[in-house]
Amino acid sequence: MKIVALTSCPTGVAHTFMAAEALKKAATHLGHSIRVETHGSIGVRDALTDEEIAEADVVILAADIRVDSTRFEGKPLLETSTSEAIRHTREILERSMAMVTPKSEPVAGVAEEGTPAAPTVPAQAGKKLVGITSCPTGIAHTFMAAEALQKAAKALGHEIKVETQGSVGAKNQLTAEDIAAADAVVIAADAKVDIARFAGKPLYMTGTKHAMHKGREVIETALAQPVSTGADLTSAVDQAKADRSRSRTGPYKHLMTGVSYMLPIVIAGGLAIALAFAFGGIYAGDQEGTLAAALSQIGGGAAFSLFVAVLSGFIAFSIADRPGIAPGMVGGLLAQNLGAGFLGGIVSGFLAGYLTKFLSEKIKLPSTLEGLKPVLILPFLSTMIVGLLMIFVIAPPVQGALTAMTDWLNSMRGTNAALLGIILGAMMAFDMGGPINKAAYTFSVGLLASKVYTPMAATMAAGMTPPLGLALACFLFKSRFDREERTAGTPALVLGMSFITEGAIPFAAKDPLRVIPALVLGSAVAGAISMASNVQLLVPHGGIFAAMIPGAVTNLVPYLVAIVAGTLVTTGALFILKRPVPAA
Repeated sequence: MKIVALTSCPTGVAHTFMAAEALKKAATHLGHSIRVETHGSIGVRDALTDEEIAEADVVILAADIRVDSTRFEGKPLLETSTSEAIRHTREILERSMAMVTPKSEPVAGVAEEGTPAAPTVPAQAGKKLVGITSCPTGIAHTFMAAEALQKAAKALGHEIKVETQGSVGAKNQLTAEDIAAADAVVIAADAKVDIARFAGKPLYMTGTKHAMHKGREVIETALAQPVSTGADLTSAVDQAKADRSRSRTGPYKHLMTGVSYMLPIVIAGGLAIALAFAFGGIYAGDQEGTLAAALSQIGGGAAFSLFVAVLSGFIAFSIADRPGIAPGMVGGLLAQNLGAGFLGGIVSGFLAGYLTKFLSEKIKLPSTLEGLKPVLILPFLSTMIVGLLMIFVIAPPVQGALTAMTDWLNSMRGTNAALLGIILGAMMAFDMGGPINKAAYTFSVGLLASKVYTPMAATMAAGMTPPLGLALACFLFKSRFDREERTAGTPALVLGMSFITEGAIPFAAKDPLRVIPALVLGSAVAGAISMASNVQLLVPHGGIFAAMIPGAVTNLVPYLVAIVAGTLVTTGALFILKRPVPAA
């Protein structure tokens, strides 16, 4: 069987490639061919060609952020998350293969070319289906596809209820009773659709154009999908629980979407500022007409003035789709200009997103004018309201809070600084890329705009030590790790040096009660030493390689000491807490 897949996570680094490798390895073991395309902040890698997609039997979309799936139109498509692809790879592949059906015989009632055929009702008439249609604008193709499916189902003697989703909101929403009574599910969508509520139901995914032009074929294909077996159902329920758990942390997901779009700007700006310091010293920006001043203007004057607006805009985009971008970015820019900084940008992003979504649901227009809502009415009203609230209500108190926090952080010395380092370090290691880790990281990145660089250094040092400590422990104490873990030691070393904390996940997943405390202890030590030594880091990523950039790190020797100390503490704790693995 030929499989094509696409993986993507908010940073586009760790989970993206881990999911891709897991899918490749499992597919090869099962005797299938697979090609995986990866998306992330470093761009698209191993891009799938049109020929490869056309020849594929099934598509797997393992993504934690919005990905365009229109080019997979007409192909059976399984959507999941990168973490599920990493942890339950075989089940994901088996579920995708269950979606592939053999070529069906010609449909009864279709005569030879030129001979009109009398419409006939198939033997399995009287089935109930539910469906969802969605296109990027949520206007034309969404409703045309829904109407085509309804006509096709009626012609075949079936019933179908279709929920339409788009920028104007969901209409004719499916209830739990509708789904429970359905014999099959049809998803005709050109945009991302949550399928968790259809767990355990035969499901067919295609595009709106396919549904519009071949509605009859889509209905029959959906009804021909295999009914889940007990094992498949268990897997589907597990997936549904995981998706439901993620949906309960909606604000976290919206925040991470904003962070993922913001990071490239922060990284580019931070590197530009670091190079400016390298060429012109700490007062590089005052040397008009020089390369150092130009670099300072690019980094501090442009990129660091823009990233709060991008953060705010894409938080709003995650909540309200494209109509939220304008009010989100305007609110973020106001937050930056009014001194409310990244905290104000986060507030404006959520305010713009939820306000735009609320207005979209409440403003009712004739169908002929619905197209004006996402491009004219919603952006204008939301931008005006968010802008006025930011200027007169939100920005002043947030500015005061941010100024107080900045002054407090800049005044921290000795024990107080070490305590903050311990907290940030422990958060970075506790869930290795999860919500707690990302909270510490986002806090530190946001402070870069306020020229507070010490938390960023502590966070990065603490994020590097978990995989580094595990790699060293695998080398020194082989008896405490099985063969698979020892093999993973070398990749963990590289990931740790690159500031990819997720490299420790496979180890922690096998023995969390012993591994996680060791990682937290080592990272807390690294964070404490970095903060107490007043180490400053101007870039939010790069790991040990960022230290090679002139001016990126101040107090380089204490910074390296913090990383080494945290690594050694992690390794020592693993030696004490882990038990020798019985010989095979």
